[in-house]
Amino acid sequence: MKIAVGISGASGAIYGIRLLEALKRQGVETHLVISAWGEYTIREETEWPLERVKALASHCHDPADMAAPISSGSYPLDAMVVCPCSMKTLAGIASGYSEDLIMRAADVCLKERRALILCTRETPLSRIHIENMLRATDAGAIIMPPMPAFYTKPASVDEIVEQSVNRLLDRLGLPADGLKRWKTEQERQPPR
Repeated sequence: MKIAVGISGASGAIYGIRLLEALKRQGVETHLVISAWGEYTIREETEWPLERVKALASHCHDPADMAAPISSGSYPLDAMVVCPCSMKTLAGIASGYSEDLIMRAADVCLKERRALILCTRETPLSRIHIENMLRATDAGAIIMPPMPAFYTKPASVDEIVEQSVNRLLDRLGLPADGLKRWKTEQERQPPR
């Protein structure tokens, strides 16, 4: 499986980093693109050196390299996840404006009818944000903000991040062994 991962400048860079770690553990070929503001956010929000983040990927592409393989529909990419996805990146994707490689690769996924998951990060949402999410959804994208699942009773931020990453793996059709799924009252009862 070949998956592109875009890390834009929205808060929540750790989601993209943890996704890269999970994909690497599963032997998935990854193509990483980090925007300039994504690099800034990684430095500001995490203790991860940028080179260590890039080393998690099979291939790392410059966001200005519009000749990278993932910019072409002829390249056999299976899916793309933009995690986190800023409102600027969402706007570019929703309008077909391929300003950088993240937006271009996402545009290719849409035109080729490949899975595109956008982990949007913003609050509160303006009407423009909501309309851009609708436009992206209508074009075939999946809007999947990393929302905490409190039924898992998380004890740390790491547990919240891991649950969101496992939801992404599950949506991509990959093993998500750490995913805590919702259970009915009967399912939560111990066997007698």
